[in-house]
Amino acid sequence: MKTLSVIIPAYNEEEVLPQLIERLNEVSEKLNNYAFEFLFVNDGSTDNTLHLLKELNKQDKRMKFVDLSRNFGKETAMLAGFDYANGDGIVIIDADLQHPPEIMEEMIHWWEQGYEDIYAVRKKREGESFLKEWTSKTYYKVVQKMTPEKVIPQAGDFRLLDKKCIVALRQLREKERYTKGMYGWIGFKKKEITYYAEERAAGETKWNYSNLFKLAIDGITSYSTVPLKVWSYIGFTISLLAFMFLAVETIKTMLFGTNAAGYPTLLAAILFLGGIQLISLGVIGEYLGRVFVETKGRPPYFIRESSPEDSEKEEKND
Repeated sequence: MKTLSVIIPAYNEEEVLPQLIERLNEVSEKLNNYAFEFLFVNDGSTDNTLHLLKELNKQDKRMKFVDLSRNFGKETAMLAGFDYANGDGIVIIDADLQHPPEIMEEMIHWWEQGYEDIYAVRKKREGESFLKEWTSKTYYKVVQKMTPEKVIPQAGDFRLLDKKCIVALRQLREKERYTKGMYGWIGFKKKEITYYAEERAAGETKWNYSNLFKLAIDGITSYSTVPLKVWSYIGFTISLLAFMFLAVETIKTMLFGTNAAGYPTLLAAILFLGGIQLISLGVIGEYLGRVFVETKGRPPYFIRESSPEDSEKEEKND
């Protein structure tokens, strides 16, 4: 019997956990020809999430947990899940039930057909504003044009990955992570399915516009050097225009003399060039900052505690 690990990053999700567990149990009962492991990664929750996970583990040994030492973010929480999962296949699902667990049945069907990365594409999300939907579509279009790897629009982390994919992802230990790009980078045989995203079942979303903007910047700078090249082209173009302007002004001075006029134009030119330089330095700083973080060589996360069976396994390995 194959084992399927379901990785669930959780941050302050005490309100939604009972509903999530109920639906996961219903799905696992239907798929009784598979053994299930539900691995919750507690990403530094400040509510009662960890206590509930411990109680669940006492009642059902399939309900495992890993407690991170602080809030490292969803990307790092997923990496911890990859490291601790034991299944032949792994499903990544959000705790807020916007990813319907029932889709796992279709994922498993295609997994049995030989596909190694079955990713779910969101057709529509209930309750999503027009602005958020438009910015999301625009972002994916921009990223796809700037990166060599294929980033599927509206395809997030909700997917089933064969163990081959997980072994590959475990080796990518970057600190500033963008896992959506990594799925494309590692390759393997992929299959697309679609689903309708539900509204959050309970609790509050952890994704505000500032977090989404940071994720967008991470996605662009993690897998593309196009921004650096763009500013090289802009710099070359401005230098060429400046040289042409200088040549024209020199000829005009030689033919017609000069005067003191032109102060507003000079000021505007200085401010424009200064702004361009600061923006280009900011782009370079983004890349330099990533180099700085990676060269420190720090572990991506620390574990405070994990479910008893995982703790015993760690002690034996030590």
